[in-house]
Amino acid sequence: MTYSLYHYFDKHIGPFRNLSSLPIERALEISNQIKQDGKMFASKRSDDYMLIRRDLERLAREQFIAKGGKPRNPFPHYMTLEPCDWLKSWYLNPDWIAIDLDEFLETSISFTYGDLFPTMRYQDNKPYRRLVYTKQEIIRVMEEYGMPQDWNKNGDKGPERYIEVQVWDDEVIQRYIL
Repeated sequence: MTYSLYHYFDKHIGPFRNLSSLPIERALEISNQIKQDGKMFASKRSDDYMLIRRDLERLAREQFIAKGGKPRNPFPHYMTLEPCDWLKSWYLNPDWIAIDLDEFLETSISFTYGDLFPTMRYQDNKPYRRLVYTKQEIIRVMEEYGMPQDWNKNGDKGPERYIEVQVWDDEVIQRYIL
């Protein structure tokens, strides 16, 4: 089966804009502006969101390297495995890009079964919590648990709404940055 990776963004901002790529002071400033504006999903994030995010990204990167990953970036860009219509609701002017999974080197992408934040922090003892997967591993996880987009469209069965992809290399996505 062929899979696609999806990146959702606001049309007026453009794709692959990443707070983690900024110095922490600037990232906190933008995060606070988003909170004050109050118009996007991201405005609901806690004040310490960026500090927690940086720590979770470091943890995900370390796990990925331990499994043979070769990240070129200290932080990932985020995508989903297959579409997730719910993510369109995060933006005032939603848009998205779909890229074939096979365009990416396996050593440049990791996966979490759900968004990195709840996957790494939620305490419910599900076997896929606190884990980062390789491409081959996530396919086995999908065979066992299915796609969250199918069984949890409304988010009423837990925090997992999609399979997140962490892209640790800019090579492929450079073609899509406007």
